[in-house]
Parts: sequence; structure tokens; C-alpha cells
Amino acid sequence: MTRTLTLNAFLMTTGHHESSWRLPESDPHAGTDIGHYIRLAQLAEKAKLDAIFFADGPLLQGPVAQRPAGILDPVSVLTAIAPLTENIGLIATASTSYNDPYNLARRFASLDLISNGRAGWNVVTTAGDAAARNFSQSGQFDSSQRYLRADEFLTVAKKLWDSWDPEAIVADKDSGTWADPGKIHPANHVGEHFQVAGALNVPRSPQGHAVIIQAGASAAGKDFAGRWAEAIFTAHQSFESAKAFYQEIKHKAVANGRAEQSVKVLPGIVPILGSTEAEALELADRLDELILPEYAKNTLAQQLHVDPQILDLDRDLPAGLESVVSKEKSTSRRDLILELGYQRKLTVRQIIRELGPGRGHQTFTGTPEQLADRIEYWFNAGAADGFNIMAPVLPSGLETFTEQVVPILQQRQLFRTEYEHSTLRGNYGLPIPRVERTSLSA
Repeated sequence: MTRTLTLNAFLMTTGHHESSWRLPESDPHAGTDIGHYIRLAQLAEKAKLDAIFFADGPLLQGPVAQRPAGILDPVSVLTAIAPLTENIGLIATASTSYNDPYNLARRFASLDLISNGRAGWNVVTTAGDAAARNFSQSGQFDSSQRYLRADEFLTVAKKLWDSWDPEAIVADKDSGTWADPGKIHPANHVGEHFQVAGALNVPRSPQGHAVIIQAGASAAGKDFAGRWAEAIFTAHQSFESAKAFYQEIKHKAVANGRAEQSVKVLPGIVPILGSTEAEALELADRLDELILPEYAKNTLAQQLHVDPQILDLDRDLPAGLESVVSKEKSTSRRDLILELGYQRKLTVRQIIRELGPGRGHQTFTGTPEQLADRIEYWFNAGAADGFNIMAPVLPSGLETFTEQVVPILQQRQLFRTEYEHSTLRGNYGLPIPRVERTSLSA
């Protein structure tokens, strides 16, 4: 089968650029407007994209003074979108750190049935004490605990999704039999973190269960992806780092007895597009000039775990920040900032501008043809199976991508012109998972 691109639209309020909401055409209340997201989903489906995707976290994301921070629950949003779309996948983020398997397995099974098999779950292990304090805890789990809990969480969720055989529902009116009790099985899970007795109260979906997606870049995160992920969302500034990550993830999948093609590697890319390079650069400058440097400096200081007062906007990063010790175990963003400062020699102001469009994801500024060239090169050279498209401004950025870039990719026979499947798993080229029966305890 010919390999083709996977393209998701990663949706965020008014767009991924932190100053997008300040543009005259932007609606600063879009983050809580379901009509906004319905229109974006339909726009993405018209272009035959694989899925729309929402990030999420169980805390108020700050600083609220800097950009819109009101975020609707993504499963609720996607449930509203599902009846108004037909083919596009619906991917929501949910944390294994601050949920229980039964409730979350049920929510995704429900979305999967409501959408006729188009649900995806971006599994995250939430880091940071701020989130922990929203859930009656004084501090976060450390990294190893988070992933051990996540591993058992997925084990239980899989048992619950597998608790219904595909043919369990008989619906025989003559005999009065709605379901065959022998084909519905209790989870009977007893483990270190969870004890779950019964079967799920939601039947199996047309694609078996939601597609499992993951985004961790730590060593533990990559090991977890090798075992569980059917797609992995990732951030890379360079082709070299993306290719190395791609190869590592594929090797980890194989080491877990899986095929390389069983997991898709999908970097994020922020496309700032214009009919000419000059026009694209003008848009980039327009957005960057709307960044409020002092707010952004405070955010940068939080990510570096330092006092904002030691950062000077027009000077290099102070020396020695790599040795700063913090309880925070999520270091990928901090490491990126240090790389921009120490290796690329950017000033604090330049780092802020570099991170403004996509918080560390690759930003591309140029023409639609040039972006298609970049996507094709990374895809064919083994650095990506596709991309999460992170429009800097919504809806205009997604409109430009779908109307001007997608047709080029279709002409090059890199992307579909029509949907061939009605499920997310089908469009991702993934098989329906088989039902597995496991022992009584973990």
C-alpha cells in the first residue's frame, strides 16, 4: 500500500501564536465558542484532514493576562462536533494522573460510539505541583510514578474496552435476548494503583476502541510510547533531531513486538504563509510585534525555574541555568530554551519571539509551495509520518493551509483526495485491535 501523509489540525482558541487574539479580526472569546470549533472542524474535514486535536490540562493555564485561557473540556467539545461531521477524527487530551480508568474509558468509549469510531485519546501524565493541588494532593507524582500509573491505567482501560465482545449485542426481539451475558466480561483488575471489578457499561465501537496517542519526549515517555502509542505527537526544530526521534520511536515499537508502521510520528508545525516570502515575513513580524515582552519574560522565567529579574530582554541568557534544580520533572521545554540561548546564541527577546508562534514547535515562514516542499522532504526522508498543523491564527491560518497547501500535496499524490474510511483508525491505516483476555490481576 502506498504510504501517504497523516495531517491533523491542532486547534487552539484564536490560534497558536500567543498574540493571535490581539489581531483586529480575531475573536478573543473564541476559546469558549462551540460554533468556532464546529466551523474549524468542518473546514478541516472539507480538506480531508485525518483529525482535529485538542490539548488540555487540569488547571488554569497562565498567564491569563497574556493570552486567552478559558478552555472548554475537549471531550465535550468533540461530542458536540461529532454529529456535525462524518469522517474526520476527533482527538482529545486527558490525563492519567488525575482521572480513574473506569470514568475515562467510558468517556472515550462514548465519544467513539457517538462519532461512529472516530475518537482518539492523547494520553498525558500531568507534571507540576499546580495541577496536583487541584486534586487534593500537595505535590506531583515524580516522573517514574506518573508513567507506572499511566501504564496500569492503559492496561485497565484496555480491559474495560475489551470487556464487550464485538458480537455481544444480540438484539433478538423474538427470544427477548438483548445481549449474550457470556460475551461480556468483568475487568477483574487488582493492581498497585487501581482495583476495577466490573465490565464497562458502554459496548465496543466500530473501530474497537479509541486510537491511543502520546506526546511525552522524556526517556520514560518514549518507552511508554513504544508499548502503547499508535501515534506520537512531538516537537522538533530541526530535521536532524526529528529523524533521530523518529528512528528511536520506531525501534522502541519493534522492541515491544510491534511493527514500525503501528505507530505514527507526527511533529507539530506552525505555518506562517503568504503568497510571497515577503508577505509571510510581514505576517510573522506583525504577530511578533504584538507580543508583550514583559509578560512573556515572566513565562520564560517560570519555564527556566528562575526569578524573572535575572533575565534581561536584550541580553543573552545568564550562564549556569542548566544547573538550576527544580522539583518539576518535565524538562523538554526548559531544555529547548537553553538550546536556543546557549547553542543558537539568541537573546531573551529573540527566544521569546522564537517561542511565540508555537511554544517550541517548528515554525515555517514562507509560501504554500515552500511548505509543501518541507513537508514532502521530512516525510520521504524518514523524519515524520505526517504533521500536526498548528495554525498561528484561526480560522485564517487553517483556511490558507487547507486551500493552498493541501491541493499541492494532493497533486504530488502525498495526500488523499477523498476519505476511504469512516473511522480514525481506518484513516490512520491502523488495524482494529483484537479483543484480549488477561489474568485476574495486573
